Amino acid sequence: MSTILNLIKQAGLGAVEAGNPVQLLFGEVVSAAPFRVQVDQRFTLPPEFLIMPESLSLRGLQQGDKLILLRMQGGQRYLLVDKVVNL
Repeated sequence: MSTILNLIKQAGLGAVEAGNPVQLLFGEVVSAAPFRVQVDQRFTLPPEFLIMPESLSLRGLQQGDKLILLRMQGGQRYLLVDKVVNL
């Protein structure tokens, strides 16, 4: 019986996560070497949690740069979308 209950719980969690596959966040580069990004002034991410597109790696990122991030489903990986600029 507990196996069936666990399967139902897992299916329910999967359905909730599927309804919210990504989350838009903002961050700031707090360190260029080693590379670290502080997200919404709540937590800091090391490079192993970040996915950096080639366009950002070519331009380079420096301490103080503001970023747009997408949190992937499950919350373990974050895609750096682009830098935020002032208009």
